[in-house]
Parts: sequence; structure tokens; C-alpha cells
Amino acid sequence: MSQQVLIKARDLSVHYALSGGKIFGPKPVVKAVEGVNLDIAKGSFFGLVGESGSGKTTLGRACLKAAPISRGTIEFSDGEVQYELTTIDKKQLKDFRTRSQLIFQDPYAALSPRMTVRDIIAEPLEVMGLTSSREETDERVREVAAKCRLNLEHLRRFPHAFSGGQRQRISIARALVSRPQFIVADESVAALDVSIQADVLNLLKEIQLEMGLTFLFISHDLSVVAHVCDHVAVMYLGRLVESAPTRQLFSQPRHPYTKALLSAIPSLDPDDRGKMQKLEGEIPSPTNPPPGCKFQTRCPHAIDICRRDEPKLVHSAEGHEVACHRWQELLN
Repeated sequence: MSQQVLIKARDLSVHYALSGGKIFGPKPVVKAVEGVNLDIAKGSFFGLVGESGSGKTTLGRACLKAAPISRGTIEFSDGEVQYELTTIDKKQLKDFRTRSQLIFQDPYAALSPRMTVRDIIAEPLEVMGLTSSREETDERVREVAAKCRLNLEHLRRFPHAFSGGQRQRISIARALVSRPQFIVADESVAALDVSIQADVLNLLKEIQLEMGLTFLFISHDLSVVAHVCDHVAVMYLGRLVESAPTRQLFSQPRHPYTKALLSAIPSLDPDDRGKMQKLEGEIPSPTNPPPGCKFQTRCPHAIDICRRDEPKLVHSAEGHEVACHRWQELLN
């Protein structure tokens, strides 16, 4: 895998102002993403995990310039093509849209019921003006449909005629037709049956290796992430708390939150069932986060420094970063 960085985020924050609050006072602000530093290597399958409400989807959309960036920078660098997404102009943004795509979570809501599969897949080519004739468009559509295991007769049908797994393959084909370099897959198998999940995951991995794509794979299912991802980052309340190569993260987790997530992975071994670390409570409100470490309200190891000072993401080993005051004490 190439170590060239395709996506580089520094101090990235995404805030949303809410209506309400005091008449003459400041409006409440949701800090969906706060101070994130992230490097996604070109050609990698990068996983992003965390509970619902941790900010995963917002971070993924920010990497696509599809969410308002309140602070920080995001750089897209692919050879001679380099864009700073916070200052990108309309012409550059149009080109960036051809290089980056999104696979949605719900394959039923993501496809227009009034369009045939051919028109759904061809729409990005027509909107972006990537082909010069209908014949060229149809050729590109047939090519990408074959990669996604769709038959030619499928192209004439409407989405209601397909199962969830087939619809997700249509969504993948639509994302691939512009020949992008970067794809955000947002819970792209969460709505599918387990057997269909495996088929779609294997398809994504095959396409990634064949086309040299870079994936940001967002999920809350760590068993799925372990199967496909090269590197994994763990997110909690809008912040990254740990980041490491997949094998290292699963074998030697450093952060208490990561350990709790990993302990919740279902096991067929009855002796493992007593090892689950139960987290009390829910993620605090992003409009009023706690002081210090944001996980301290649920962490069984929290002490005074955790309630007072917010930990920084520091290197704990080669390629392994963790944001915890006590990670060295808790290694065993």
C-alpha cells in the first residue's frame, strides 16, 4: 500500500448553530466534529468507528466538502492535483466531485424510483459532462455495471424490482462511474442481511484493489471493519480518541473506549461472554460536552486529571495514536 497521503485533515471542526436559546444571548452550537487530525493514505481502506452520534458521518461528509467546515483545513492530494477544500473555487470543486464520491447507507432511499438503473448510473456522467455522446455514456455504464455484477437486462429495470443487496450494487456502480480516486462508504452494509453484507464487502475490496481506490469506510460494526480495513480510527463525541493499523488496534487497544467497543463484539465462545465491558450512560450532548476528557463521564478509570484536562492525540507506537492520560498505566 502506498504511503502517499490522499486526504489530510488538520484541526478540522464542523459546528452547527441551533435555533432557540436566549433572545439576546448566543445560540447553542453543536460541535459535531472538533479538532480532528486525520491522514488517509492513498490506496488504503480506512475505517472510522464509534457509537451513533459520535460524528462519523459528519467527518466523512466534511472530507467530501459536503458539510460546512468551521475551522481547520482538509487537503486532497493526488499527484499533481492538489486541492484545499476550505478555499476551493467552483471550477476546482467541479473537478473534485469527479474524484470523490459517496455510497449511502440506505439502498432503498438512495435511488430514485422514477429512473431506470441505466439512468441512475449514467446521471453523474451527464451532470458532470464526462462523456461526449450517448454511446460513450452507455459504454461507461455497461463497463461499471459489469464490475458491480449487474446484468445488462438489469439496466432497463426500475429500483423496486431489486433486492437490498442488488440496490446497493447499483449505488456502488453510480459512485464508480465517474472513475473517482476517493470514496466515502457511510454504513454501506448496515441495512443488509449478514450474507449479503459479506458479498458487498468482498465486492468493495475487489474493486478497491482493481482500481486503486481509497476508501473511508464508516461503520459501528467492528467485526466488519476488521474484515476489510487496513487502518482504523475510533471517534467519540466529535473527536478521535485512537487510531492504529487494524491488526494492532484489535490486538493492543489503548483507549478505554476502544476496549469497551471491542469487548462488545459477539463471540461464539461462552467463556468470552463474561469479559464484556459495559458502558454506563450515553454520549453527552455535543452542545454541552463535559470538561476535560469527553469520555470521563463514562470511563471507569477516570481520575482528577481526566476531569480537568483534555488529552491530546499522541503517538504510543509505530502508526498508533491514542488520546488518554492513563493509557500507559492501563496497558495490562
